Amino acid sequence: MDTPADILRRPLALAHERLPNRIAKAAMTEGLAEADGRPNARHVTLYEAWARGGAGLLITGNVIIDRRHLERPGNVVIDGEPDAAMGDALSAWSTAAKGRGGGVWMQLSHAGRQTPRLVNPRPLAPSAVAMNFPGKQFAPPVAMSEGDIEAVIKGFARAARVARETGFTGVQVHAAHGYLLSQFLSPRANRREDSWGGALPNRARLLLTVVREVRAAVGADFTVAVKLNSADFQKGGFGADESLTVAAWLKAAGVDCLEISGGSYEQPRMMDMDGLSKPDFSGLPKTTAAREAYFLDFAAEMVASIDMPLMVTGGFRTAAAMARAVDQDKIALVGIGRPLCVDPTAPSKLLAGAAGLPRTEDTLAIGRGWLGPRSPFALIKAANGFGATYWYYQQLRRMGDGLPPDLNLKLLVAMRLEQAAQARLAAALN
Repeated sequence: MDTPADILRRPLALAHERLPNRIAKAAMTEGLAEADGRPNARHVTLYEAWARGGAGLLITGNVIIDRRHLERPGNVVIDGEPDAAMGDALSAWSTAAKGRGGGVWMQLSHAGRQTPRLVNPRPLAPSAVAMNFPGKQFAPPVAMSEGDIEAVIKGFARAARVARETGFTGVQVHAAHGYLLSQFLSPRANRREDSWGGALPNRARLLLTVVREVRAAVGADFTVAVKLNSADFQKGGFGADESLTVAAWLKAAGVDCLEISGGSYEQPRMMDMDGLSKPDFSGLPKTTAAREAYFLDFAAEMVASIDMPLMVTGGFRTAAAMARAVDQDKIALVGIGRPLCVDPTAPSKLLAGAAGLPRTEDTLAIGRGWLGPRSPFALIKAANGFGATYWYYQQLRRMGDGLPPDLNLKLLVAMRLEQAAQARLAAALN
């Protein structure tokens, strides 16, 4: 009988590449670029460490296709034809990530209305619908014109072509977590009355057009993946039934792998957190809120109805759960994120037979009880969530500098350091 490690060591043959095992380093925003948006020595050092860690696939953090719409200061940006220096920097990044024979996909994204105010005080979005988010971190957006939409389509296609030219083995189009393509899918954010809004075929039109143009740009023999929400977890938002329908359309469009996630900044279920309102689980399996891997049950239902490779990220910590997802639920790839911020060798340990990974985030709450991450107070919940996220950002900065993670780093110290770093980068942008 195969052990969990045996199952996770199984190679995966996708349409256009072969991955050596079933563990993927999920996309995590690095924030290591300077104002020019180029990857640098920190990216190379960080991805060399992850490549040595043994994952069969590394997916980059957000590579933004429009520098006016960063997800955060420090994103890598491809929003024009790269010069020689940019091409060399991207090639060095992909070479570092492929160092141990795995795949590396560039995640392509546009933040839309989730662009921080300090980056853009007038971000573009499907409609002029402001974020329901505490504080003033995000400015009210401006509804996009037809020309704006056309520029986005061309931007995704151009960046995908550049990814192939600079040595990446695939691209992942980010259509989840409340970023621009996800905003178009959501009837809460997309109030348009033209052919880009309204019924689901119109709301999905931008994503499907982007996928079509990306495929045309990279050719028929290159991996094109998509990250899609199982649901927005908001009443009146993009729902589970719609996700199943869009997934079928993506399969028909020739997508090679679909990663299932969920949530947005307003309802951050991708971080196992609640937003300002109670999350809406309607249409999702009843165990979605309780399982170790909180998007797995929906993905298993999708596998049963749509024959395409699926990746699931979010909450996996035990080898048994990961192996069960691959062997019983027929999930192609298991994504791991935050554990790799504190132990870049985690995949090799799982592949060698380790029972699981530590859940470091359990130790990072600002407080407990009413002050903990499940606090009913929105600002405290946000402080916990952003504080923990900033703590992990600081670990990535350390690893990019060739230093080991600092598990003794205090949460509030990490918040101050990260806020200062982002403020410096934002000032350089403006």
